[in-house]
Amino acid sequence: MQKLLKGLIGSLLLVGSVFATNGNATQDREAYNEYLWFKVFSEVYLIAKHYYVQEVSPKQLMINAAKGMVEKLDPYSEYFTPDELKEFQEDTYGEFGGIGIEISMDKGRPVVVAPIEGTPAYKAGLRAGDIIVEINGEDTYGMSISEVVKKIRGKPGTYVELTIYRPDEKRTFKVKVERAIIHVTPVKWTVIEPEHIGYVKIVQFQPDTAEKLKEALKELLKRHVKGIILDLRNNPGGLLSQAVAVADLFLPRDKVVVSIKGRVEERTYKTSHPALVPPNTKVVILVNRGTASASEIVSGALQDYHRAVLVGEKTFGKFRVQNIIPVEGGKYGAVKITTAFYYTPKGRMLDKKGLTPDIEVKMTQQEWKKLYESLKEERIKKHIGYNEPVLNRNLDKQLQVAIEVISGKYHPKGESTNSTSSTGVGR
Repeated sequence: MQKLLKGLIGSLLLVGSVFATNGNATQDREAYNEYLWFKVFSEVYLIAKHYYVQEVSPKQLMINAAKGMVEKLDPYSEYFTPDELKEFQEDTYGEFGGIGIEISMDKGRPVVVAPIEGTPAYKAGLRAGDIIVEINGEDTYGMSISEVVKKIRGKPGTYVELTIYRPDEKRTFKVKVERAIIHVTPVKWTVIEPEHIGYVKIVQFQPDTAEKLKEALKELLKRHVKGIILDLRNNPGGLLSQAVAVADLFLPRDKVVVSIKGRVEERTYKTSHPALVPPNTKVVILVNRGTASASEIVSGALQDYHRAVLVGEKTFGKFRVQNIIPVEGGKYGAVKITTAFYYTPKGRMLDKKGLTPDIEVKMTQQEWKKLYESLKEERIKKHIGYNEPVLNRNLDKQLQVAIEVISGKYHPKGESTNSTSSTGVGR
């Protein structure tokens, strides 16, 4: 065994000496020498197999290697074991056990992209941007997304304790969240009176989202609403096909919704039907930091065509396309990997930057907390479930501005109420 280790170390030193003596040109060539790096990998594998303090199966070593290889690429790519793949598919199709949050990774720690409305995480007061420092007392630093998800999940009715760091408030606190089977109702709607404005909340882009939205819009148009507010705040995204289908309801036929460009795929998605919502119907989209991925596709497309005014705060900035590629037909899991970037119709790629709203209306954490508590009390008082929207325009500054935009009463700060301003809605 000692002889084997000496041989392995000698090979590694030889590789290192090549780097040290041949300069940048050689290093560039070696960076793409697959034979060399498979050899290095095999030697590292043998060291781990034979010298780690406890015996580890080849299966586990290779799973560890696959996870490390893919998950180091970006915060969204990962290797799934068969069990993890099943859990991921349950997430995507709208019914699963857990607490109801979308997470990404940043600097080695899980970050809340958005709590899904009506879920235990939402009810517990988690916010977009919250950093999960510990799960049941265990430090999350260095965990993969799959590991985080697995530790948060558990039997419905049991609790998971999360230690949260909230950057905006610069404070750390613990919160206990009850696990539950998550049933996601993708679309909720109502009519705001006395302005008679349609309000639609899209919670998540799952397989039936566009169809449910179509039903809601038809009902609102029957009622001759004066405009439509599409609320995409804290919507973590979902299926690309549904984002395109949602945009299709607002844009004319044959309009580019989104383009994807990468090394192995390049495609443009266009609308295929006449718009359901008439072009003279004003549309405002509410966005915030929890607006991500598919939500940004819809928001970006309608903003580019001046079909909607974006009101709120800068969005999350996830403009990446992930594909699921099965390993051995799925028998050994799959790889979820970023294969391309999204581009809006005008060619904007805002990954890690996010969409800037046309009208910026910031809300502090205290304002969000006050709004959330008021909505929670209203639901309890009037026995309203999470399948229906509850609004408070007095505390929701972003909603109030959206109402004013559609009503033609919005005036930027410092502008005279007698002056006119173009919002670009319904052009």
